[in-house]
Amino acid sequence: MGTPFVYDQGEGALSAEALSFPPPWDRARAAVVFDEHSKEIIHAFKYGDRAEAGLFMARLMARVGRSLIGEADMIVPVPLHWTRLWKRRFNQAGFLAQRIAKMLAKPYEPQLLKRVRATPPQVGLDAEERRKNMRKAFRVVGAEKLAGKTVLLIDDVRTTGATTRTCVETLKEAGAARVHVLTFGLVIAPFRPHIEGRNG
Repeated sequence: MGTPFVYDQGEGALSAEALSFPPPWDRARAAVVFDEHSKEIIHAFKYGDRAEAGLFMARLMARVGRSLIGEADMIVPVPLHWTRLWKRRFNQAGFLAQRIAKMLAKPYEPQLLKRVRATPPQVGLDAEERRKNMRKAFRVVGAEKLAGKTVLLIDDVRTTGATTRTCVETLKEAGAARVHVLTFGLVIAPFRPHIEGRNG
C-alpha cells in the first residue's frame, strides 16, 4: 500500500488494509504524507500554476521511487477527461510523469491511458462513493504496447485509492504484467475493517 508503519516491521511486512483489501497494484510509494505542509505545496502547483512546486514534487518522487522507476518499462500519468483538462489547462499528473521520465530516461506514454467518462469531482465522497464514481472511467489506447510490461502509474495525491485502483485494473486487463504506483502525497486515513457480528 505504501503506507508507513509506526516502526520497522521488517522486509515483506503487510498492513491490515493490504491483507483484508488487497490492492490491484504490485507496489506503491509516496514521497510524503498529505498534511498541512504538503497540502500547501500541492495546492501551489495544482491551483496556483507554480511550476517550481511541481519540479520540487517530481524531484522528491524520483528520489523516493527510484526502485519502482528502475523496474518500469514505461511511465503513465493518471489522465484527466478533456473537459477537466480544458478547465485546468494542464494535467498535473502528466507534468510530474514527464519530468520523472526525463530525469531517469524512461519512456513516457501520456496517451496510453484515456479518461473516457467525465466523473463528478471526488472531493467530499467516501471510499465507496469514489469507487462507484470511477467505474468504467478509463480505457487503454494501444494495448499492444502493454503486453507483459511493467508500468509506473503517476499521480499527485492518492486519497482513498479509488482512481488509482480503476487505472491499475484497466491497465492490467489490457495486458500489463505489473503496475506500480508513485504519488507525491498519500492521505493516511484510519482503516476500519468490516467485522460481521453474530447475535447470541
